[in-house]
Amino acid sequence: MSIASLRRFVRLDRFGLASLMFAMASAILPAAMPTAHAERLKDLVAIQGVRDNPLIGYGLVVGLDGTGDQTTQTPFTTQTLANMLANLGISINNQSAGSSNSGTSALTSIQLKNVAAVMVTATLPPFARPGEALDVTVSSLGNAKSLRGGTLLLTPLKGADGAVYALAQGNMAVGGAGASANGSKVQVNQLAAGRITSGAIVERAVQTSITQNGTMQLELNDMDYDTTQRIVSAVNNAFGFGTAMPLDGRTIQLRAPADPAQQVQFLAQLEDLDVKPAPGAAKIVLNARTGSIVMNQMVTLDTCAVAHGNLSVVVNTQPVVSQPGAFSNGRTVVAQQSQIQLKQDDGNVKYVHAGANLAEVVKALNALGATPADLMSILQAMKAAGALRADLEII
Repeated sequence: MSIASLRRFVRLDRFGLASLMFAMASAILPAAMPTAHAERLKDLVAIQGVRDNPLIGYGLVVGLDGTGDQTTQTPFTTQTLANMLANLGISINNQSAGSSNSGTSALTSIQLKNVAAVMVTATLPPFARPGEALDVTVSSLGNAKSLRGGTLLLTPLKGADGAVYALAQGNMAVGGAGASANGSKVQVNQLAAGRITSGAIVERAVQTSITQNGTMQLELNDMDYDTTQRIVSAVNNAFGFGTAMPLDGRTIQLRAPADPAQQVQFLAQLEDLDVKPAPGAAKIVLNARTGSIVMNQMVTLDTCAVAHGNLSVVVNTQPVVSQPGAFSNGRTVVAQQSQIQLKQDDGNVKYVHAGANLAEVVKALNALGATPADLMSILQAMKAAGALRADLEII
């Protein structure tokens, strides 16, 4: 477009030119600038007082196909069965009448291959009411070969205070499978643990209070002062100044409605707020067992020089048979002949350029040509030399 044509639409004085440039920038910048990544507030914080409660219980699984506990090695299985039968009015006595030790001694001589002692665990969610169903996990406590096809008998589930909060019972679902014969064995997945969907019924509720004196508190999943301040600003912008107040780098105090119905609406709107969390600290996680290395986007490198060489020692031993001569009355002797090789790769000094972002850091580390196991040592040495701007965490 010529200047003459452009003048037909825009007056090119200093004010008109500025308006044109601002309009062009407004049209270009939204396409060029990346969209800020925000997360819902419910993914960043937890409401204080709203928590799960672990439950645990001890019980018996019956109906196994000969894969239960060996009672000679797990005497507690027979003791538990004797106590349960006694509570049901069944007495097993192999001694004279009136004997004080009648149930347990009789069961110890019986091989109960279809019974297994188990630990039952479950999680009681917040605001659970009596009558609600829970999923339970059943794990073998003794030496049972498999819990497949078993039925869990009525088991009370207790909390940390010793009170019974749920009762568990039902048929188990075990994801594994296996078979054995004549010393050979094939097994897929785990056979000593299973799960019962909706296998427990809540018998007692846990009182949950999320407000105290008209206030409630939010707890950040990860302590960060910058993220805390951003959340406080977002809440105050949405609900009015003074609604949120930071107490420390993890805890935020909220001014909550007094009506419980309004509290639910308030929390629903609160959790739906979008907040852009602050970038976390630079960190590299090293898994010493698997050799895995994970680093976040805040890791940076300073310019440094790295020399790394591999030293390997190979020992190869082969048997050598020495035969005696004819009519020499000697014996055949088997001797070991060993060959040892020592190999050391060249450790040339490599220049590592500084990296300001994750892509440049990865490119610089790949230029070293080191394996993940060697890279762990290199990263530790870089950290000690002050060339690595990140915290190292070994798990």
